[in-house]
Amino acid sequence: MADSKLEVERKYEATSETRLPDLTRVAGVSAVVHRGLRELDAVYYDTEDLRLAAYSLTLRRRTGGDDAGWHLKIPVSAGVRDEIQAPLTDALPPALGELLRSRVRDAPVVPVVRILSARDVHHLLDEDGALLAELSVDEVLAERLTEDGHGTTSAWTEMEVELADDGDPAFLDTVERRLRKAGVRPSDAPSKLARALAETAPGKPRKTKKEPSPRTAGDHVLAYVRRQVTALVELDPAVRRDLPDSVHRMRVATRRLRSAFRTYRKVLDRTVTDPLRDELKWLAAELGVDRDREVLDARLRAHAAALPDTLLLGPVSARLQLTSVAGRTASRRRAVSVLDEGRYLALLDSLDALLADPPLRPAAKRAPRDTLARAVTDDYDRLATRVGHALDLPPGEERDVAMHEARKAAKRVRYAAEAARPALGKPAKRFAKRMKAVQSVLGDHQDSVVARDALRTLAVQAHGAGESAFTWGLLYAREEAVADARERELPEVWARAAHPGLRAALKG
Repeated sequence: MADSKLEVERKYEATSETRLPDLTRVAGVSAVVHRGLRELDAVYYDTEDLRLAAYSLTLRRRTGGDDAGWHLKIPVSAGVRDEIQAPLTDALPPALGELLRSRVRDAPVVPVVRILSARDVHHLLDEDGALLAELSVDEVLAERLTEDGHGTTSAWTEMEVELADDGDPAFLDTVERRLRKAGVRPSDAPSKLARALAETAPGKPRKTKKEPSPRTAGDHVLAYVRRQVTALVELDPAVRRDLPDSVHRMRVATRRLRSAFRTYRKVLDRTVTDPLRDELKWLAAELGVDRDREVLDARLRAHAAALPDTLLLGPVSARLQLTSVAGRTASRRRAVSVLDEGRYLALLDSLDALLADPPLRPAAKRAPRDTLARAVTDDYDRLATRVGHALDLPPGEERDVAMHEARKAAKRVRYAAEAARPALGKPAKRFAKRMKAVQSVLGDHQDSVVARDALRTLAVQAHGAGESAFTWGLLYAREEAVADARERELPEVWARAAHPGLRAALKG
């Protein structure tokens, strides 16, 4: 069983001669209590080609201190990491191994660095004796682990200030100001492991190559694709841990990739990208089972909660809850199982291969403005056709289907404009914003279609159980009213989005 917590800390340069300033002068600190010296011994694991380090992840097995065990740290933002802990065992706990899968694929994780730390610990307490932060001065010895056992070593001293659980991050700013006045400076290394890898690397340390600024149409498209592939990989452990909105964000990344491959098929060879689009469609559909259930549950509960009690006839809330739990349990299990499939891992490998050797077409070498703007407006023309078709149809099932097709086209235009924004600037931003407004109207309409189908099923189940179906019928009627309102709203929203000035500005 793995536990997790949010680690918020700052690192500083120090020497064996570093002396702590009087931290009781920091606002909120009433006492600084010395907690003694702790000996920590940690072995850090990675693949041989350091795939975890490339994503700024750290995996270690540590003995000593109060939290001996396995620790996996996933970056959240600067100075903030999600730390997942598992009990001390000889082998890597399966629960942590699963969270690494999108990074390591089939490669084994092996010991790469051993770090010994002599940690001198101080607690910063408030007037009630509650912990505000832990400050430690660490004497560090790092050794590179090699097959022959003769790795290089490095030693240094550093200071860490780690915020107490549920503490205010602004407190660390206050502590830092006091430390800076005493001459203590922030560390350049984001973690002990990063510094150890850099200072114990065999031969001369290699300088990290800075990615050149995108210049051509191909540069911009590949930069966008790279961001979405990175999002897929990084969201994998979040989906496995059932973190809020993780499935939705991962699904959006798959859709953005599919959209980019279709929209920019004059930049990337579709003989390579079409098979990837098929696999991304499969992944989005598998993830969609869980996401669609989540959206539907939230919508039905919100609409039921808005009804007065006098209109809630029968065990409406209980039936919604039972349906939600049963559906989400099954869909969640399915989403996680997909991430363990060889098909999914092969897709990630194929995306990496595309980025390593991009299948660029001649248009990729051209200046971005004309190429990207033309691709966006081509998608827009397809959307205009679908919206016009939907508006020409009478209300009913056929129009519902047409509006759903228009919604998918609006989403594709929006993603295309977002991908082109670094090259086209504010016109692309405004264009994407208008397309999002169209997508929102069409999306709410489609959600009402799905909700009505679910409400019909719930009404049948309630009737079969001898319950009143009145409330389900009432909710159905309200969803019909929502759909009607969106259909009446669409022409006006579309007129704003179809303004010729926007299209002209996009083309420059």
